[in-house]
Amino acid sequence: MKLGFVSTILGELSLEEVLEFAAKTGYSSVEVMCWPPGKAERRYSGVSHIDVNQLDVGSLKELFAKHGVMISGLGYYPNPLSSDRDEAETTVTHLHQVIDAASELGIPVVNSFVGRDPTLSVEANWPRFLETWRPLIDHAEQKGIKIGIENCPMLFTLDEWPGGKNLATTPAIWRKMFEAIPSPAFGLNFDPSHLIWQQIDYIAPLAEFRDRIFHVHAKDARIEKKALDDHGVLSYPKLWHTPKLPGLGDIRWGPFLGALADIGYDGHVAVEVEDRAFEGSLEKRKEALVISGRHLIQFLGG
Repeated sequence: MKLGFVSTILGELSLEEVLEFAAKTGYSSVEVMCWPPGKAERRYSGVSHIDVNQLDVGSLKELFAKHGVMISGLGYYPNPLSSDRDEAETTVTHLHQVIDAASELGIPVVNSFVGRDPTLSVEANWPRFLETWRPLIDHAEQKGIKIGIENCPMLFTLDEWPGGKNLATTPAIWRKMFEAIPSPAFGLNFDPSHLIWQQIDYIAPLAEFRDRIFHVHAKDARIEKKALDDHGVLSYPKLWHTPKLPGLGDIRWGPFLGALADIGYDGHVAVEVEDRAFEGSLEKRKEALVISGRHLIQFLGG
């Protein structure tokens, strides 16, 4: 397995500066964000280290080679099933462009969200899911690209509560998704932190979905037991859980990464920093990546 990080947390740096930092701090890869230009719609969005609308393939490949850092995937995490049809159409169009850019650059994975209308049930969202994602996956397959869907429920603002803005949150839904769209180009960007606060075993699904895990995010979560006892699992999740750096939350990274090795996963594990304790400055965010890498490298080879 290769240790990397998600470029979002270094959003004010250029791509070259991100790659320089990765090489200097011992990271093997970077998941590069490819949002369209414009204002961020939420925290950790809107970062674009590669503009897929102005792609200079030769220069980018030279840059990757210069720093000896792999690109684990291109990332774009919008809501393609938004109830606002204009928003949904815009995000799907851009997602096509990200897939095309990955193909041109020889990067095999694009990571995203399935999306969801949070006001509707899973069943009520299903026709839109099929309408949107069958052609997207067909396009990715034709381009030789795998799509890794992150399993974040997107329940972190009140307008996303209680349904969330991403269908792909549980093993039961993953089974249904892959039965409906069985393409080998359709899989997961597996993040254990989103399972732990849903009280789902974050190791058990690895064996079942071994052929669908295309990319992995390393983010931790800390359950605040007293707050959970006060509010219960049906309450707004931010009341009782906090995203943390790997090693500073409740995930047991040794067993998790060991289980990944057991299923033969040899891809990228990308640190995703969403820990507010390390957001005060660029230097603190860089420190967060150093701390995370130091903790995880003991379980990996590089």
